[in-house]
Amino acid sequence: MDWTTPLKAQQTDFIQRLKSAKLLHWDEKGQHSELTVISDERSKPLRNFCWEMIRKYKPNDPQNYFINNMKGKLGEEVVKSRLADFVTEVDYEKHIGGDGKVDFTLTSDSSIGIQVKARNGNFDKIQWSISQEEIEKNSVLVCILIQEEVSEAQAEYNLILAGFLPTNMITLSAGKALVGIDELPYSGGLRSYLESLTSSEADEYMRLGNECLEKEDYHNAITYYTQVLQLKPNNKDAYFYRGLARYYLGDKQGAIEDWTQAIKIDPNLALAYFIRGNARDDLADKQGAIEDYTQAIKIDPNKAFYIRR
Repeated sequence: MDWTTPLKAQQTDFIQRLKSAKLLHWDEKGQHSELTVISDERSKPLRNFCWEMIRKYKPNDPQNYFINNMKGKLGEEVVKSRLADFVTEVDYEKHIGGDGKVDFTLTSDSSIGIQVKARNGNFDKIQWSISQEEIEKNSVLVCILIQEEVSEAQAEYNLILAGFLPTNMITLSAGKALVGIDELPYSGGLRSYLESLTSSEADEYMRLGNECLEKEDYHNAITYYTQVLQLKPNNKDAYFYRGLARYYLGDKQGAIEDWTQAIKIDPNLALAYFIRGNARDDLADKQGAIEDYTQAIKIDPNKAFYIRR
């Protein structure tokens, strides 16, 4: 079964609930919510930003420029609310006249771009547009539905996370594409999809690190394991094996720190206690070594950890 199949089924249910305004609403940042409410307090700095862009770039049609920029900022506010620290907003100051066709990148991998499009109108009639350049620079299109007319006078907005679409699934026509809400996978799968993009890369770095470790190329092994941890900060195996590489290079304190991190992630990692005990013993921390050996035996008494003890 294709990974989009269950998300398409959920999208069908979502569209039916959208017709009756029965949407999932959750205020907590970083949690999935179909509806995001932007209060006057939250929209004010967005309006100020839009006016600042008008003063800076002096467009011929300030009102239309304000509305288009405000739509974009409202859409970005939804993504920031729902994905929180998982994504990083593009710095507008680095791009003259805009954001360089990328709105967000993954915090763990800046090469993965996210394009956000926000439209207002009837959900069953509007379409979100994306250009060829935006497709080339981004991995995902996120679509936002604005329920109100966008204007300087509008204080509060009810924004709907309509869905998302991987850019490699978008078909271009005359240099752009238009997608409707029924073509989008359900928005609840957005974070998992983005995580999958880094998972494959992390797996490859892990494989390369293991190869280097087997070849006793410890410096490069450390580099690859570090790249894994940049993508997957809670990968206990990367900490464990990076600790081994550091130990073999004589950096026993660094090895201890890595094994300590692995143990924090998985307190039942008996082998990490054992080899950390070895490193502590090498550094003349006899009491620390005994404590680690004891804990290793407690977790897995069937292994011969007691030999060094």
